[in-house]
Amino acid sequence: MSALTRNEAQLRSQVLDVHHYAVALDLTTGGDDTFDSTVVIRFSARAAADTFVELKPDELRAAELDGRPLDPASLDGNRLPLTGLSEGPHELRVDARMRYSRTGEGLHRFTDPVDGETYVYSQMFMDDIQRVFAAFDQPDLKAVFEFTVTAPAHWTVLANGITTRTGDREAGSGGDRDGTGSASSASGGGTGSAGGDATGSAGIWQSAPTPVISTYLAAIAAGPWHSIRTEHAGLPFAIHCRQSLAPYLDADAAEILSITTDCYDRYHEKFNEPYPFDSYDQAFVPEFNAGAMENPGLVTFRDEFVFRSAVTDTERQRRAMVIAHEMAHMWFGDLVTLRWWDDIWLNESFAEYMGYQTLTEATRFTGTWTEFGMQRKPWGYDADQRPSTHPVAPDAVPDTASALLNFDGISYAKGASALRQLVAWLGEKDFLAGINTHFTRHKFANASLADFVDSLAAHTDRDVHAWADIWLRTTGADTLTPRIEESPGGWTLTVDHHGSRPHHIAAGSYDRKPDGTLEARDTLTLDLPTDEVISVSGPRPALLLLNDGDLTYAKVRLDETSVDTALHALSRIPDPSPSSPSCGGPLTRAVVWTSLRDMVRDGELDPATYLATAEAHLPDEADLAIVQGVLAFAREHIALRYVAPAQRTEALATLTAIARALLRRTEDGSDPGMRLAAVRVLADSATQPDTLLGWLADGTVAGGPELDPELRWRILARLAVLGAVEETDIEAALAADPSATGEEGAARCRAALPTAEAKAAAWQRMFHDDTVSNYLFKAVAQGFWQPEQAELVRDYVPRYYPDAVALGARRGPAIGEAAGHWAFPAHAVDEGNLEAGRTCLENPDILPILRRKLVDQLDDLARALRVRTG
Repeated sequence: MSALTRNEAQLRSQVLDVHHYAVALDLTTGGDDTFDSTVVIRFSARAAADTFVELKPDELRAAELDGRPLDPASLDGNRLPLTGLSEGPHELRVDARMRYSRTGEGLHRFTDPVDGETYVYSQMFMDDIQRVFAAFDQPDLKAVFEFTVTAPAHWTVLANGITTRTGDREAGSGGDRDGTGSASSASGGGTGSAGGDATGSAGIWQSAPTPVISTYLAAIAAGPWHSIRTEHAGLPFAIHCRQSLAPYLDADAAEILSITTDCYDRYHEKFNEPYPFDSYDQAFVPEFNAGAMENPGLVTFRDEFVFRSAVTDTERQRRAMVIAHEMAHMWFGDLVTLRWWDDIWLNESFAEYMGYQTLTEATRFTGTWTEFGMQRKPWGYDADQRPSTHPVAPDAVPDTASALLNFDGISYAKGASALRQLVAWLGEKDFLAGINTHFTRHKFANASLADFVDSLAAHTDRDVHAWADIWLRTTGADTLTPRIEESPGGWTLTVDHHGSRPHHIAAGSYDRKPDGTLEARDTLTLDLPTDEVISVSGPRPALLLLNDGDLTYAKVRLDETSVDTALHALSRIPDPSPSSPSCGGPLTRAVVWTSLRDMVRDGELDPATYLATAEAHLPDEADLAIVQGVLAFAREHIALRYVAPAQRTEALATLTAIARALLRRTEDGSDPGMRLAAVRVLADSATQPDTLLGWLADGTVAGGPELDPELRWRILARLAVLGAVEETDIEAALAADPSATGEEGAARCRAALPTAEAKAAAWQRMFHDDTVSNYLFKAVAQGFWQPEQAELVRDYVPRYYPDAVALGARRGPAIGEAAGHWAFPAHAVDEGNLEAGRTCLENPDILPILRRKLVDQLDDLARALRVRTG
């Protein structure tokens, strides 16, 4: 399949104006494997030209251009040529049989093992609309979309616009395939209204026409949804999930809808342009690859966000942030859309920044930037230090395959950090004025980086063009290091600035009191780079922290005295004071922890020292995002990769000691979220099975929590690694939880069993069974590689590379990415694995997204080797 190039897209947009898509999908004709797709596209040519439309069919049945038949055999890969176009209006009709996806691409089909009900939903992103119907598939050829969908009688169909059930079709009567959406009777109405009696074998649904949107934003979702509907600001709002999750959605519906409407109202306070679509549906869908997708009027989320087990408040905050992020896209991406994929930051960086900021302003989740600093921002720092790094706004992205690679920590976390720094430098008033000018100038159209910067420049005397060039067109993370020298009556500060970006930051100074706690003294405002030596009266501080408040994107180092203070008094950093409201508290501690994390990764701090610091301070840490972030890095990076195998048991013992300390602290029930986090860490890190077997036998942790399905599967997975359970135990657990999550848990546990037979079966399932869904593939991959089983799986390490390359070639980007992310032998931190991977990269035929994942994994592997050897 040919990737669309930037040049091809520019040429086609110069020739065509696309007006309208009438899409007819019949989901009742092809069983579990295929569906019927007919589309009528109305478009105009500005001059005589040859062009093409994209389609990835199972069978192209027929195509007509202005009533003239086109030869189906002329389809070349995913391109159907349209030759001899004359200037003026045209109509293209394409009739095809399409294949359902099991990988989260195109039209994904899922059957719930709990009740046998089936659901389908679309993911049209990048170039996957071509798996559903023919389209001129590029973001700057916007058009109106209307859907007519024939579905089983008891299903509800959702789409970008309000859907109405317009009729029924009797069994054997065939379908309406003219793409006009006509039907013999009308009933129902409203967002997702079932309408009328489902007496026929199928229902016919019609969506309201959308405003002009890009092809990758068109969306449908169909199935027997459990729906909760309301109205807000005169618009229908609704949330949907599969029937087996209904009790869990009901339990959280008030919170989800409250977050939704609070963010909606706050965005309307910020933005002059009103919400531009006719309804707001949020569908929680199974086996979704991303966290969510911003389809206008029909946002789709992975349905793990419908919590069926206990979760921490940080995880609830994360769900809320995704809701806020996707709603921000209704303006950033949907109303105003990038012209080409080199400006994905205009979508993702803005939605990320606005999601966190608006959640802080409009909801009970006021500590969102701490979670960002601990768990999102390091994603950006890590990505920016790999060979695959790229600017937030690259100069040119050559094709769609290359564009797919850039949806990473740079486009999300680094871009959001850059915007936070821009707001700190520019001021929020001018920033929002520029945004609103941008919306006004480009609504329902496309825009570029240059367009956005011009909008900002209209509201400030600052040189935002120069700022954009240095922040958005360059790669890498600056490093800021303080040099402090004591002087008579005071001390001086000089900042060594490795990098070229300007930074507007705060530097917080803290004194150490006799009882060991820290006390905030002064906050300095710095504009870097500068050669200025800053003189300060009084004794030097015990802790001097650059970027206190975390307003910029830069790696921060501590001077020697501050390192010692941090290691011994990190948990004693005070809350903000009225005199220094932007410094102190969890966000300051997050900046320090991130600095220590970077020092470990860069070989400047012994991993054992980081673990000791975590053991000393986490039992007293009140912020859950910090505890979860520190423990995740300590386990996934230090215990499993950075320490030598001989020290791994000791590292895991430190983690279990921290978990036990947190359990003791919370045994009075005062902090159930912290307690749950501690239970999870102990379950994941146990080196002996006794405690976990006791929890399983009792069905609870002493003092709580009771074991819900998520905790049971988590414990069982660790016991499988330790060889303390057998296949019969897994079968019994699956019988008790026969859900999709249960199937994934069983697959993970079976792959983790320490037997040759279990590993052979798991390998066969991952790399040679092409019916395995994306989620089951991930589950098997998570269970397969275990550091404790290094000898057992040693021979599979060199097999991984050719098998992963072949799998990506057969199954495409989603599984290729999963193979690079989840199935990589990251535990094998040795030169042999590194050399095998580098040899694999010499293969020119590797799927681009798999190549990118391998480049990143091998760079992380090389870093782990460097950390180990000091």
